Amino acid sequence: MPARLIESLATTEPLAELFSDQSVLQAMLDFESALARAEAQAGLVPKSAARAITAAANTDGFDIAELARGTLRGGTPGIPLAKALTEKLRAKDPDAARFVHRGATSQDVADTALVLLLKRAQPLLIGDLSRVDAALRKLSQQHKDSVMLGRTLMQPAPPVTFGLKAAGWLGAVQRGRESLVAAFSRTLLLQFGGATGTAASLGDRGAAVMRALAKELDLGCPEAPWHTHRDRLANLITACGVLVGSLGKMARDISLLMQHEVGEAAEPGGQGRGGSSTMPHKRNPIGCAVTLAAAHRVPGEVAAFLSAMVQEHERGVGGWQMEWPVVASVIQSTGLAAASMAEVAEGLSVDAQRMRANIDATRGVIFAERAMMLLGENLGRDVAHKLLEEATQRSVAQGKHLADVLAEMPEVASHIDRSALKQIEAPGQYLGSAEEFRKALTAPPLPTKRK
Repeated sequence: MPARLIESLATTEPLAELFSDQSVLQAMLDFESALARAEAQAGLVPKSAARAITAAANTDGFDIAELARGTLRGGTPGIPLAKALTEKLRAKDPDAARFVHRGATSQDVADTALVLLLKRAQPLLIGDLSRVDAALRKLSQQHKDSVMLGRTLMQPAPPVTFGLKAAGWLGAVQRGRESLVAAFSRTLLLQFGGATGTAASLGDRGAAVMRALAKELDLGCPEAPWHTHRDRLANLITACGVLVGSLGKMARDISLLMQHEVGEAAEPGGQGRGGSSTMPHKRNPIGCAVTLAAAHRVPGEVAAFLSAMVQEHERGVGGWQMEWPVVASVIQSTGLAAASMAEVAEGLSVDAQRMRANIDATRGVIFAERAMMLLGENLGRDVAHKLLEEATQRSVAQGKHLADVLAEMPEVASHIDRSALKQIEAPGQYLGSAEEFRKALTAPPLPTKRK
């Protein structure tokens, strides 16, 4: 389904569908039907009742608007859901209706439904991150020799390669993906504990039902219910925040490279993408823009989730109730950032000639460090630094290349011959270990050792 208009810059269509009313409702119903089947296995519910509950646990006939109103009145979606499912079932099988929601509490329904949605979200996020990974590897290899200005504090600095820059983005995204996968693996756990997390209403069969229910839903089974222990979810939300920040850094760099005055890279364009309602010449960094919007939005939501971890005793007051919209927003923002930067990276155009032209436009002042290191061997770093300050000032004031200015300075000429001075401004000769670092960042990940 398409995103709601007000959320159209905050999600993707698959994630909008995932967190739609119908999808959320079905996730809660999936919990209720699986619970009946698990309890039937434990001999707590007749198998016929479990079959009837499973047959009724679909979204047909539910009034979602009324469920939403009931959620607001009850403080949880589990209360109106259990009531509505019982009423739906009573019309067809009154005996089976007696066994709906047996032994569960409303938070069991809500938390497990959320986990089921997260499980479905994981492959969507990982799929787009894999696209980012593949595209950045390709860009890095293609442009391993594309020399460009390094930029520190937004000012020209000694050169790097675009291959190394792309590899740097790749490294951060890879680390974020690894953390996200690990956080998902810890988070995709059943929630089931009844009123206070002891499953006391099921006698001595609560733990057995929990294990069977986890198996029915294909979720991990925790050591114990986690109603007011939100650390696993917090790790996932935090991992999303870090990942979105890394994607945002990539988006910031690319949007700056797209500035007309720089012109070294550009997002893919196309019909309806990156244009302006008033300026036909525009090619705006739209993928970067929505990613940066997510990077602005998510940190506050992460902070809100972390602040809500301090929950009271066996059921939180306010902290738990704030989570659904925050988690949904964070996951959708993360997915949008990943999908957007996948599209950007796959279609990114890189202008190596413009990169070289921008280096040349500095008239060599970015190589002052190189000249200082050469002079420092004979004069000492402090003296060499002072000479290069003077030389770069003359270069800028007189519009001359740094090498030419240095050649005119007796203190320099007596230590560095003219042929060496001409080589000072050769970008490809002042890249240090750039290629070694690039290869290290793009090396295939080591296989995981089996325990």
